[in-house]
Amino acid sequence: MRPTLTAAALSCALSLLPAGGALAQGHGHEHSHKNAGAPYSGLQTRDIKSLSPEDIEELRRGGGWGLALPAELNGLPGPAHLLTLKEEIGLTAEQVEKVEALYEDMRVKAIAAGERLIAAEAALSGAFESGDIKPELLQRLLEAAGSARTDLRFIHLSRHLATPGLLTQEQIRKYNVLRGYADDK
Repeated sequence: MRPTLTAAALSCALSLLPAGGALAQGHGHEHSHKNAGAPYSGLQTRDIKSLSPEDIEELRRGGGWGLALPAELNGLPGPAHLLTLKEEIGLTAEQVEKVEALYEDMRVKAIAAGERLIAAEAALSGAFESGDIKPELLQRLLEAAGSARTDLRFIHLSRHLATPGLLTQEQIRKYNVLRGYADDK
């Protein structure tokens, strides 16, 4: 019989993982692979153990950090990428204005949520570094980190939900072709 995770246990486990952006793409590992048996060797020097300098930079600029992949890879364009591809997709001036407003709102909110996540992960690292951490404190720290990550992910994913209504089906199709998610047929 396979063990199952409760939603709470899964949430806690996921909050401990990097969000998937830079780290899932192979970035953010500033350690060498000299000792393959110790894949985290070198990471102990980080100020915030669970976040690389690249992760922190991405969060502080309001970047997506890979959090919106379920929307992005299922055909719902993101505002940042739409702006990058606006000429190729043929966005009108009115569409560009609406997507820019959506992007700016997302960026501002993502920066604030990212700062909360950075602070929560710093507190978690600090508690372990101090050696004075008890299960009750660990639970509170994980809840704070999980809440910040959830808020951040909602900010990014919800903006992907808002973009299809601003676009034509042909623009969405072009976006997905240009991003490499669909064939140009």
